[in-house]
Amino acid sequence: MNSVGFIGGKFLPLHMGHVYAIVKAACMCDELYVVLSYSKARDAALCKDSKVKEMSREIRHRWLTQLTRDMENVRVIKVEDTYDSDETYNWEEGAWQIKKAIGKPINYIFSSENSYGEIFTRLYPEAKHVVIDSARHRYPISATKIRAEGVYKHWEMLPDFVRSYFIKKVVIVGTESCGKSTLTQYLAKLYNTTYVEEYGRTICEELGGYEDILTKDIFSQIAYKHKVLEYEAYKKANKVVFIDTEAIVTQYYSELCLGESNPVVDSVAEDQDYDLWIYLEPDVQWVNDGLRTYGEEKTRHENNLKLKEMLKNRKIEFVSVRGTYIERLNKSVDLVNKLLEI
Repeated sequence: MNSVGFIGGKFLPLHMGHVYAIVKAACMCDELYVVLSYSKARDAALCKDSKVKEMSREIRHRWLTQLTRDMENVRVIKVEDTYDSDETYNWEEGAWQIKKAIGKPINYIFSSENSYGEIFTRLYPEAKHVVIDSARHRYPISATKIRAEGVYKHWEMLPDFVRSYFIKKVVIVGTESCGKSTLTQYLAKLYNTTYVEEYGRTICEELGGYEDILTKDIFSQIAYKHKVLEYEAYKKANKVVFIDTEAIVTQYYSELCLGESNPVVDSVAEDQDYDLWIYLEPDVQWVNDGLRTYGEEKTRHENNLKLKEMLKNRKIEFVSVRGTYIERLNKSVDLVNKLLEI
């Protein structure tokens, strides 16, 4: 008969200590069940006054399935907890739910807490409690500590696929020739992370320009492809990712070039969620790079007002940055450091 074991937790968030325990437990029984214990009310309460954003059941389930997808003897299951105002966990009901979900005799219970021994002996009398690294020698971390001190302080304790959930997204916006691309690249270098180029510029370079040759479908392509590039950048980012323009700026150019808005671009804009919007004012010298046509000072001013109005209509809170290039860089660094609590 195959030996069956389980290891449970809230995984709020999943960290390398959890990974270590799950991997070792998987080597000690024929079938291992990883039990995600969740309660919408309790989980929200634990994150409310912490330094981490709330993590849904679905997100944590995804983390666990990503971790265990190539572990043939491991299965992830979910069990919903009851939650009282005093945060007391009902161990008896929890044990009943776990036994029901597993549906077969349990031989091993894995945890990292010696203190659970007595209650496990009472609730699972036929099972052996195996404690894995209770002193946290291998990975000196706990989810409680991460929630109290923040994920960025313990970044190396998070698996790569968990880190991407906590990446801060900084988008740089503004009108033509205000230094967006350069600032995006420089910030990425300073924070040793990834960035997303303005795909609108990329496609215009491929087309050989943009005046009189852009059509409605091109702006749809720009919005979609730019979003795909963002998702790819998140996977490899180091705490923060920098993004050169986004869908509202794409819509702004659609209206300038075609005289109409694009419903596809609008739908992409509705789905955007950035942590910091840096708006570059057009108070630096306009540079003609062959792809720019709005250099006249009056036009720059009017276009700047138009883009700001579009952002305000969507209730976007942005921070205006102006001045010399070094002043813009220094101000942006201050904003990002505050965002990362550095």
